[in-house]
Amino acid sequence: MASSAAASRYARALVDSVLARGAALAPRHVIGQLRSFEEALSTASELRHILLSPAVPPARKRAVVGRIGETLGLDRLVRNFLYVVIDHRRIGLLGEIRAAFEALLDERQGVVRAGIVSARDLAEPERQAIEAQLTRLSGKRVRPEYAIDGELIGGVTARIGSTMYDGSVRGRLESLRRKMTAE
Repeated sequence: MASSAAASRYARALVDSVLARGAALAPRHVIGQLRSFEEALSTASELRHILLSPAVPPARKRAVVGRIGETLGLDRLVRNFLYVVIDHRRIGLLGEIRAAFEALLDERQGVVRAGIVSARDLAEPERQAIEAQLTRLSGKRVRPEYAIDGELIGGVTARIGSTMYDGSVRGRLESLRRKMTAE
């Protein structure tokens, strides 16, 4: 719980910086850059060891992040944010911070995430129609996250927050089964 609270504080500070007037970096670029650094951190055990070790001085960690930041093409804002995270020994929370940043950014920009599950891969016109319908139902812009579940038989289910929209064949069959057993 304490790590979630800390991740939320760092995410909130980054969102404030990114959405501040005059900020030249687009929020989606920040997410991409954080993901790039996070991937580098997860795949390079030596880098992870250096950045997580309390025995390595903060100045050395900053130098390492600076070099990696140049290689990855990280914006100055993102590098400075990573320096702060390192200075406060929170680099182990980077994944959680990035996820909280994305969620908070969506919230502030009036976007909701929709988990959309279909029985097969959907064509672009189908995706657009579903997204338009979900936007109309929620009153907010929708950021879709698609998945495939062959057990649906056909149709689509969508979840926005705690609200579930079930237009699947499996859902209709289950509803019919409940009606028949109730009678």
